[in-house]
Amino acid sequence: MLANLLNDIVLLAKPALFNLYFVVTAIPLGFVLALLLALAKNHPSRALSWPAKVFIYAFRGSPLFIQFFMVYSLMLAFNVDYWIVWGIDWLVMSPLFIGPVVLILNTTAYSAEIFYGAMRSVPKGELEAATAYGMTGWQTYRRITLPNTLRLAWPSYTNEVVFLFHSTALVYLALPVIDQQKDIMNKAGELFEQDYNIFLHFGVAALYFLVMSLAFFWLLGLVQKHLNRCF
Repeated sequence: MLANLLNDIVLLAKPALFNLYFVVTAIPLGFVLALLLALAKNHPSRALSWPAKVFIYAFRGSPLFIQFFMVYSLMLAFNVDYWIVWGIDWLVMSPLFIGPVVLILNTTAYSAEIFYGAMRSVPKGELEAATAYGMTGWQTYRRITLPNTLRLAWPSYTNEVVFLFHSTALVYLALPVIDQQKDIMNKAGELFEQDYNIFLHFGVAALYFLVMSLAFFWLLGLVQKHLNRCF
């Protein structure tokens, strides 16, 4: 039993890197876009706030699984021959490209709503004091709004990052598996088909998700302590 357990841990190590790749590539750009989208939603101009609201509603109101299908279908809707002529068919039709794109759009919507709520919770007195002090709009945002937004939103944003990591299990369930590109769930399913030992293979898969989730909680917790100490 122990030998089988250790064998599964080794076999699922490489597939776990695909799940890690999806979340690591999606978070940085999704974080920046979410801040911009939250700013747009909070803007008094309806020309900026309404498109932001529609985007957030569309991606928060539809299942992630369907979003993978929709983006993949959109790529197929364009003539695939053009992708071949341009020499980028290997990229735009690959789960390694489509996966991060969909995850970026999804986490942008959820994170933007988190940041928007935190932005609305910034103490009005601090904003009024910044105005009285003569700060420009950019200075107020950089010194008052942004630090407070991050500090207030970080616990919820931490949960969003971990939820996004868990969502990477859907990438190869919704998109075609190319060559040996198999994530934790795909590889666990493949091992299950060999001996039907569901508790072993999917138990090890769950263990990988648990350990990596704890690592994310720990790293983001360090950022939380830094934000609280600095602001």
